[in-house]
Amino acid sequence: MGGDRELVMFSGLMAGALIFSAQELRATLFGIALWFGALFVCRIMAKADPRLRHVYLRHRRYKSYYPARSTPYRENTPSQGKQYK
Repeated sequence: MGGDRELVMFSGLMAGALIFSAQELRATLFGIALWFGALFVCRIMAKADPRLRHVYLRHRRYKSYYPARSTPYRENTPSQGKQYK
């Protein structure tokens, strides 16, 4: 459908769950609009970078701050550790 497979399927699942759980005309129209809007956004994302979802998920795993250290095996004293928090 032009976008990342998992994002397209998940957005379709969420729109379908909205439609079938609410069972109203307004919810159906909103679910269909949500589905086409998400599909449009997924296609734009796939055109920009096909692996954008993987890049974003890797970015979320990174820490917000990495203190400067000479080696990853260095043992800091408690007073040194407090200044990095």
